[in-house]
Amino acid sequence: MTGSAIGFESLGEETRIAELPVEGEVPGWLGGALLRTGPARFEVGERSLSHWFDGLAMLHRFGFADGRVSYANRFLEGRAYRAAEETGAISYSEFATDPCRSVFKRAMSLFQPRFSDNGNVSLVKLGERFAAMTETPLPVEFDPETLAAAGVAWDVPGELTTAHPHLDRDGGGMLNYAAKLGPRNRYRFFRLGPESGAVPEVIASTPTREPAYMHSFGLTERWIVLAEFPYVVNPLALALSGRPYIENYRWKPALGTRFTLLDRSGGEVLGPFETDACFGFHHVNAYEDGGTVVADVCTFDDPAIVESLYLGNLRNGAAIPAPALTRFTIDPASGEIASERLIDDPIDLPRIDYGRCNERPYRYVWGAGTDGGGFFDRIVRGDVVARTSTTWSEPDCWPGEPVFVSRPDASGEGDGVLLSVVLDGATSTSFLLVLDAATLAEIGRARVPHHIPFGFHGQYAAV
Repeated sequence: MTGSAIGFESLGEETRIAELPVEGEVPGWLGGALLRTGPARFEVGERSLSHWFDGLAMLHRFGFADGRVSYANRFLEGRAYRAAEETGAISYSEFATDPCRSVFKRAMSLFQPRFSDNGNVSLVKLGERFAAMTETPLPVEFDPETLAAAGVAWDVPGELTTAHPHLDRDGGGMLNYAAKLGPRNRYRFFRLGPESGAVPEVIASTPTREPAYMHSFGLTERWIVLAEFPYVVNPLALALSGRPYIENYRWKPALGTRFTLLDRSGGEVLGPFETDACFGFHHVNAYEDGGTVVADVCTFDDPAIVESLYLGNLRNGAAIPAPALTRFTIDPASGEIASERLIDDPIDLPRIDYGRCNERPYRYVWGAGTDGGGFFDRIVRGDVVARTSTTWSEPDCWPGEPVFVSRPDASGEGDGVLLSVVLDGATSTSFLLVLDAATLAEIGRARVPHHIPFGFHGQYAAV
């Protein structure tokens, strides 16, 4: 198999490599590790998983010391993975793959839900703990050195959540979302302290009849920014329909896209503020500008992107829709909301200079891009002030999310490097790419002797 399809083939080998060969150089000031999660096994027993989002999670660790790069990988050994290993069957519902269950067992799942802990979407550091996350309420703690799993990391006050929490600057903990499903469905936002054993505190909530699919949310210094795209679900269908999780959602464009603002400290709720229907996974950033709230989101015209990411489509080289960086400006006083596209280049899997700019005005965003003709094939640097963009690309190469790492003595926003795991179609292997974040000029690359399946998100940490 050639081309980008290699990125959707299973990787079964777990390994530790003390030093990877480096071309160019890796900055000596990089002294931590790039930790990533993503799907790596797409078959269980005789059955194939259906969707890119379903693959069993594998952790990857690129360690840095004095310009050298080490590498290790290990499956995330949560209960979903252990059950697959022990039974040779899919035991837990994934995003688009469901176990074969009787009507009785589906009904019982209303009262005893079998959530998967297949944390293949993103990673977070909370205090001194690291956890792999997906959209179910079971984050899995793991050791950042050995990558060994250590059980469920903390409680989540709901049945659905996001794998994109925000840092709580004041308390050092995190803020996240959960949907509480039942006779009265509610969106909940909660704060969790950094200490082990902390109990989540619900700080704001609002009711909903049909919860929207929620992959991330925005945050300003005062407001939680909730974007409800009109891709919604009847919660009862999740348990009784017999369909995989995402196939219960319905596109209802007549609802429009609705933004709601929830006060982080007092719980006050403003909105919803309605605009044209669209769909998106990733908020880029949000901030307050005088009396208005600005929310930048990577958007699509509709949720066709979900269908395009089924493995059968991806392995056959099907195109994925091109994402647009869209700015929504909300005026709570008038109730008006405006939207505009910020840059021409399509971009998703976005990263910003998070520690400096999250919740605040910013200028630069980095992400992966595609023109809609295939899978992500370039790295994009967007300047949302100048409304311009630049790109990095290389023939037969498919880069993943570019993680920004600030220099220790950074002079301003965007002073640092980007780290991206790139699939090299010419060799059917992957490499870690190091780019200058300001220019996208290559600094160096470290080659891995095998392919790394396409993943989603990661974190650089000084561990």
